[in-house]
Amino acid sequence: MTASPVLWTLDERGVATVTLNRPEVNNAYDGALIAGVLAAMDDLAKEPNLRVVVLRGNGKHFQAGADLKWINGVRPQSAEANEAASQATFEAVQRLNTLPIPTVALVQGGCFGGGTGVIAACDVVLAADNALFSITEVRWGLTAAIIIPQLCDAISVRQVRRYALTGERFGADDARRIGLVHEVVPLAELDAAGAKVVEQLLANGPDAMAETKRLALESSFGGMAVDDAAYKRLVHLHSLKRQSAEAAEGLASFAEKRAANWGGGKG
Repeated sequence: MTASPVLWTLDERGVATVTLNRPEVNNAYDGALIAGVLAAMDDLAKEPNLRVVVLRGNGKHFQAGADLKWINGVRPQSAEANEAASQATFEAVQRLNTLPIPTVALVQGGCFGGGTGVIAACDVVLAADNALFSITEVRWGLTAAIIIPQLCDAISVRQVRRYALTGERFGADDARRIGLVHEVVPLAELDAAGAKVVEQLLANGPDAMAETKRLALESSFGGMAVDDAAYKRLVHLHSLKRQSAEAAEGLASFAEKRAANWGGGKG
């Protein structure tokens, strides 16, 4: 039986650990992983004693962004199917973003594309010193539309205008410098550093933390300040770009392990 793409446990303190579990593809997300994250959020919402959520990735890497083979399979489907895929992806990130419980991400290895949006949606992000980051979508003729608000919140519009346009890779120290992560620790100390943050969170009033998070989100670009109509537009643009000629070329270049031929045209 195939292992679930998302696993979760809840300890006696009310600390949930949610684990992305596709290590064979570096935890790249597909429809099943997105559904697994949403299902985990649904299940955890039923737990009356939930206090903290810790998010991590199984294996050498935290999360490698979208599974481009899955994207290439969705792309030729109907506009409705593409919009549904973008909507589900948006909902998974936004559920993390607005969860009234503190969230802690522990990042090791690669964190690319949508993975950067996932950690931008978490409250506390700790990275191992081997972590590597990239907002990769433009490399494949795609856009990061549905995670742009969270990224602008985390690293500022100015930094998004660099890193989401270049698609360049940057290390853990640069990620801390621009605000994508809060702390960098040796890989061997990542779990201990996460446990220390969890203990600090457990010492605080649950209702007070929930209200503090809600008020912070109300003041943010990537939280409740972006209304439903604006997010609907981002979802639409995200799905529309996936079906463009430029995305077709970008995804073909990935599959064929070659440089993309952009040809100076518009997708």
